[in-house]
Amino acid sequence: MMVLFSGMTCPFSHSCRFVLYEKGCEFEVQDLDMFQSPDVSALNPYGEVPILQERDMTLYQADIINMYIDDRFPHPQLMPPEPVLRARARLFLFILGREIFTPVRVLENRNATEEQHRVARRKVREQLGMISNRLTNGNFLLGPDFSLLDAMLAPVLWRLDHYDIEMPASAAPLMTYGERLFSRPAFIDSMTPSERVMRR
Repeated sequence: MMVLFSGMTCPFSHSCRFVLYEKGCEFEVQDLDMFQSPDVSALNPYGEVPILQERDMTLYQADIINMYIDDRFPHPQLMPPEPVLRARARLFLFILGREIFTPVRVLENRNATEEQHRVARRKVREQLGMISNRLTNGNFLLGPDFSLLDAMLAPVLWRLDHYDIEMPASAAPLMTYGERLFSRPAFIDSMTPSERVMRR
C-alpha cells in the first residue's frame, strides 16, 4: 500500500491527498507537524513533505507525486492523453510553480519577514487575477474537465483567507471556480482538521 507522509497544513501535501482521493486509491496518510521539525531527511534529502512511499520506491515533490499517481492509476485520467495537450499542461504546471507556488512557499515559511510575506501576497494575488480571466466560461483550468492542475491549485485557493489575501471583485470567476473545487467529495475528504478551519 502507498504511504503519503503529509504535512497537516501543507498545501502541497493537500494536493496529493486530493489526487489520491479523486483516484479512489488505497493509501495510508502519516500526518506530520512540520513546525515540530521532524526528521524526514532519511526519506527526502530536502527535508520537505509530501513524500510518497510505495514498496521500495520513494518520491517527493508534489507535482512528481501527482503525475506518478495519475500514471499509476489511469482512471479517471487527470492529464490530457494527447502529447501536445499534455505538454501544454506540463508547461502550465511549471508556470504555476514559478508564479504561484514559489511565493506560497514564502507564505508558508514562518521565518520569512513581513516584507517578504507582503511581496509574496501581492504576487499570488496578481497571478490569480490573471488566471481568473481564463475562467469566465465556467470551466476548469484546462477546459471542461477537472485535471491535475486544478488539484494543485485548489489548496492554495482554500488558504486565501489564511494567507490574508483578498481578491478583488473582478476575480469573481476565480472564486466561483474555487467553490466548484471545494464541493468535490474528494476535496472534502482530503482535508485535515487543521485545514478545515483555515477558511472563514
